[in-house]
Amino acid sequence: MLTVDFSRFPLAPGDRVLDLGCGAGRHAFECYRRGARVVALDRNAEEIREVATWFAAMDAEGEAPAGATATAMEGDALALPFPDESFDVVIISEVMEHIHDDKGVLAEMVRVLRPGGRIAVTVPRYGPEKVCWALSDAYHEVEGGHIRIYRATDLLARMRESGLRPYGTHHAHGLHAPYWWLKCAFGVGRDGDDAALPVRAYHKLLVWDIMKRPIATRLAERALDPLIGKSFVAYATKPHLPVAAAGAGAGTEEAGA
Repeated sequence: MLTVDFSRFPLAPGDRVLDLGCGAGRHAFECYRRGARVVALDRNAEEIREVATWFAAMDAEGEAPAGATATAMEGDALALPFPDESFDVVIISEVMEHIHDDKGVLAEMVRVLRPGGRIAVTVPRYGPEKVCWALSDAYHEVEGGHIRIYRATDLLARMRESGLRPYGTHHAHGLHAPYWWLKCAFGVGRDGDDAALPVRAYHKLLVWDIMKRPIATRLAERALDPLIGKSFVAYATKPHLPVAAAGAGAGTEEAGA
């Protein structure tokens, strides 16, 4: 289930891609399939081992084109172990809401991104996330949980302040917001057979949607994304100009709430 829309954020074979806070690796795997030279980085050692296993399996099955490479490594988003301008593309998906020093993370991403390179940032959308927080303290008051809710305008302002130039935004996962509202209402800690019946039923719908991709749910999600899409997605470039000049010349972008 991808949050970044690669029709709006195209990759070229050979692009150097950093998937920062890669988690289970969904975006890293897609970039690898598209012929990129991918580094998937996360602070969770267990997830990184799993991502490395999947990279090896993809290579063995010939799922990536010739020239594509994939590396999984443990690391700190606030102290990236890469030289300046190491990457053509940086993706950070559903990570910044977990990190206290989000400005520091943005600064590190800008540092390792080459001038003219592109970045995709995704965070939980303000409205659906506020509902989750209102329904359940346990949803966010956990170790490593969400520490802030971004308004779209605030995230875009932070990106501009870091020297990036936003060029487009959209919302994603309209079908998933109701699932999380149900989870919060019935208990976020109740999973599997212990989950409430409405939660189990909706989870089955989402699994069916992910596996089968039927036209009915595709159309439904397309209609729901602008209204209740769970994620806010912003795309930006790193200008060739110095940061101060780039801030003065920022282009227009959609800023959905």
